[in-house]
Amino acid sequence: MAKETDEVRSAEFYRTLVRNAAEGMLTIDKNSDIVYANPAIEDILGYSPEELIGSSKMKIIPERLQSAHANALASYVETGERNIDWNGFELPALHKDGHEVPTLISLREHDHDGKQYFTGIIRDITERRHRENQLRDQKDRLNEFSEILTHDIRNPLSIAQGHAELAQEEHDIPEAEQIIESLERIDSLIEDVNALTQNGDTIVDVEPVAIETCATEAWRNVSTASAELCVEGALGRANADESQLHGFFENLFRNAVEHAGTDVAIQIGLLPDRKGMYVEDTGSGIPESIRGDIFEYGYTTNDNGTGYGLSIVQQIVNEHGWEIAVTESDAGGARFEITGMEFVDATDR
Repeated sequence: MAKETDEVRSAEFYRTLVRNAAEGMLTIDKNSDIVYANPAIEDILGYSPEELIGSSKMKIIPERLQSAHANALASYVETGERNIDWNGFELPALHKDGHEVPTLISLREHDHDGKQYFTGIIRDITERRHRENQLRDQKDRLNEFSEILTHDIRNPLSIAQGHAELAQEEHDIPEAEQIIESLERIDSLIEDVNALTQNGDTIVDVEPVAIETCATEAWRNVSTASAELCVEGALGRANADESQLHGFFENLFRNAVEHAGTDVAIQIGLLPDRKGMYVEDTGSGIPESIRGDIFEYGYTTNDNGTGYGLSIVQQIVNEHGWEIAVTESDAGGARFEITGMEFVDATDR
């Protein structure tokens, strides 16, 4: 009697778990008739369990897919051969109101009283699909941006490079050398963006890079007006792609000047115990409510901004295997903390 009571309690315990599961659960027999549905299925498909039990699973299958579903189950029952991944496959399900719901389904087979049953665990992946579509849209916008760089900028860039080199050769103008370096940097950035959009990622050529030297060179490539760059302590060298690290600093510096003003002070330094580095400014800071959005492609609070700067920063960080967090500086401005960097020598510049 005690053993029987324990079995009853155990069965009731598992029934409670199933009833309260966040994922939907449907059990069908070998004829595709629904014999069980848990309450969560109503949140996903709009049907209460009572509306589904006793009906065919075709009730929740879009009409165009019903024949394929029926044939797949019949084939498995007859041969035992699986033609899909039972651990997780995506299928559209039909909601009670008629619209289709993207779902992720995992299947399990079991016997009870000599009868064959199949239970599907169903998860609504609408939000995941939405995020995937957003990423595709962002990628499309980045591709458009790359085309602008390639077709609309490269031609005048080549002309400017030619004139700058000619001016340097014929007149030995001191400023011409800096102009040539800046134009070469623009050309390098175009190559990087093309690599990003055509290959899906950037090619990172990692080597020890002097952080302070890289940052000060990047500073010269940004229109900073009266803004000030301060370096706190000895930054040393870190393993990085030098070109990408240039772009990292340039975009952070440009972002600070655009949003905090041309009289902003920007400081870079190492985090305690050399866990990474920080770049912070004396501007008005970034509201906590939007800190999770600022790295998205196209996101900007500046009417004249492109929304690409910080997304490029995020991409560079990702390619290096680093992490970046946004917080507030002591002066109340924006502070970006980069961790996961590998330092070669903290004092050798």
